[in-house]
Amino acid sequence: MRRPLVDDHVRLTHDVPDLSLQRGQLGVVRSTWFAPAMTYEVEFETPEQRDPVRALLDEWQVQVEEESLFGSSQTV
Repeated sequence: MRRPLVDDHVRLTHDVPDLSLQRGQLGVVRSTWFAPAMTYEVEFETPEQRDPVRALLDEWQVQVEEESLFGSSQTV
């Protein structure tokens, strides 16, 4: 499995109760932090909150969503 890049869609692998985020939620990587450890700033849209929620997450908390979220039959 590859490491997330900025603008990748990622799926949470664990709950983050302090931010009301639940395992399986999709978010978008907005930045990458390299020190002191590999960390990702991920933005989540939540129905409970009007504004997006941003969280700093460790590598083990996210998984890159490789499949297109729009399907393969997209036409222009």
